Amino acid sequence: MNIVFMGTPEFAVPSLKKLIENYDVKAVFTQPDRPKGRGKKLAMSPVKEVAVENNIPVFQPQSLKKEHEYVEKLKEIKPDFIIVVAFGQILSEEVLNIPKYACINVHASLLPKYRGSAPIIWSVVNGEKKSGVTTMLMAKGIDTGDMLLKCETDIDPDMTSGQLQDILAEKGANLLLNTIEDFKDGKIEPERQNDEEASYISVISKDLGEINWNNSAESIHNLIRGFNPWPSAYTHYEDKVMKIHESKVIDTDFKGTPGLVTDVSKEGIKVETGEGKLLITLVQFPGKKIMSVKDYIAGNTIEKGIILK
Repeated sequence: MNIVFMGTPEFAVPSLKKLIENYDVKAVFTQPDRPKGRGKKLAMSPVKEVAVENNIPVFQPQSLKKEHEYVEKLKEIKPDFIIVVAFGQILSEEVLNIPKYACINVHASLLPKYRGSAPIIWSVVNGEKKSGVTTMLMAKGIDTGDMLLKCETDIDPDMTSGQLQDILAEKGANLLLNTIEDFKDGKIEPERQNDEEASYISVISKDLGEINWNNSAESIHNLIRGFNPWPSAYTHYEDKVMKIHESKVIDTDFKGTPGLVTDVSKEGIKVETGEGKLLITLVQFPGKKIMSVKDYIAGNTIEKGIILK
């Protein structure tokens, strides 16, 4: 079968690789190269890197809706399926009607919950105990199409969104292969989503990572692991931004002065919150690498009694 793949970030890579192993991937559509790193050099998306390595034609429209020549190219290819995994653009109805069988999307949540972007991050931030992947037929709305197959996974209390993403990326790739085969053979009955159970999530921005120490230790811990590895939760130690990459809830009943540093040791930094105590174990200061608190305090000082803000 002829497949056109549309995707951009690392999450989409396992799905693309599975498709390359099993089908004829005629083309890959991905977002344009973006400036990256301190030098701001243009960098390929992870999906483009895989496509180039496998000599697959790559197309990078700024807007598939506005640049009609790309739509005409899709029509020329005559794909059996268009597969979309975190592409980052909304497809027009014209594009949705091009493939012989369907446009299928791989979405990293148990729909209809967590429609929209960054479902992995928000499921961790919100303290969900389960997540998963849903394959669905694409429709005009945002993640509103009929569901095809689902798979679930547990979210460990200390799991980061980066770790969850790795798990769901692999599960999603395997689920995609099952979906394509079963759908082609007429073995799947698409299921409409219940809009009354739907939830939508907002786009992630760096400022959302600022810690409010009036919140509970558990909710702050969820923010820290949800924003790991990107865009990072942070607070202010004196006049410096301190990114926090890892933490533990050590006391859920304690009520004290939110943000107060009560102890600093090789074990970590103990901080009072609006409800409970938090142990910070992995930090990063401006211009520095990510370091354990043990390694950081070997050459730097973090004072007890300071209030983080």
